[in-house]
Amino acid sequence: MEALAHKPVLLEPAVEALNVSPEGIYVDATFGRGGHASEILKRLGNSGRLLAMDRDPAAVAEAARKFAEDKRIEIRRGPFSMLGHYVEEKGLTGKIHGVLLDLGVSSPQLDDPARGFSFRQAGPLDMRMDPDSGESAADWLDRADEADIARVIKEYGEERFARRIARLIVEERAIKPITTTGQLASICARAVRTREPGKDPATRTFQAIRIYINSELDEVAAVLPQTVSVLRAGGRLAVISFHSLEDRLVKRFMQKEARGDDFPLDLPVPQSALKPRLRQIGKPIRADADEIEHNPRARSAVLRVAERIGGSDD
Repeated sequence: MEALAHKPVLLEPAVEALNVSPEGIYVDATFGRGGHASEILKRLGNSGRLLAMDRDPAAVAEAARKFAEDKRIEIRRGPFSMLGHYVEEKGLTGKIHGVLLDLGVSSPQLDDPARGFSFRQAGPLDMRMDPDSGESAADWLDRADEADIARVIKEYGEERFARRIARLIVEERAIKPITTTGQLASICARAVRTREPGKDPATRTFQAIRIYINSELDEVAAVLPQTVSVLRAGGRLAVISFHSLEDRLVKRFMQKEARGDDFPLDLPVPQSALKPRLRQIGKPIRADADEIEHNPRARSAVLRVAERIGGSDD
């Protein structure tokens, strides 16, 4: 089956941020359908290397098909929280020139009804980025209690009607199991009293359940320290986030690593003694009007960039 259309978000700014050296070693920890990876490979020389990761078997299959003849790239299936282990296996800890993280769900995942990510298309209520692992959204909704469902929708979706949605879910599943995207979207439409302009009433709930099912925020929190450990001095970290919860984690992490060790503010300690591990590069980058017009999913994207200070053993 042909890969579904994919428009990589912030393609040029993200790859530019990596400052690709022709002989460098890079990690694309969220391969997706290879949009960013392809651009990195264009800038690599014959001895450059790209390590790619994705937990989605469809993405790994696409990488194997698309780059079968390119010896510079190697793909590994797994969540990006395995980044440090993967790089260590290769003996490359502290030698990586750049790491790219393009967070959230990919366009092909959203566009494939069989994956159950989208409230706009009828399909099974799955939502797993790795369909061979973990619990589907339908299975979780079938067993979770009302309070847990409300908490997830409130915490990860920032949905103010979370309790009402959770109550309706519990009422509906007592009559018939909620196994399709259409069923859940219909419940959201009934529960959300006031609609935000241009936003479907199911948007926040689907986002919340997807984040929870895939442990997305835990994955981000786990991988960020690993990126610093694998980078060489001067190596770049580029992270694209798509919602405020992700971006807050990335922002705070980069700020903390740029600040270094915690000391009372009134102590006369020079910045160099605090051993900062990252230097933030520029301001957050967002998609321009032209990109948003051609790819509406770029509207919420934020790119943050940082550079490794010192080495892996500091």
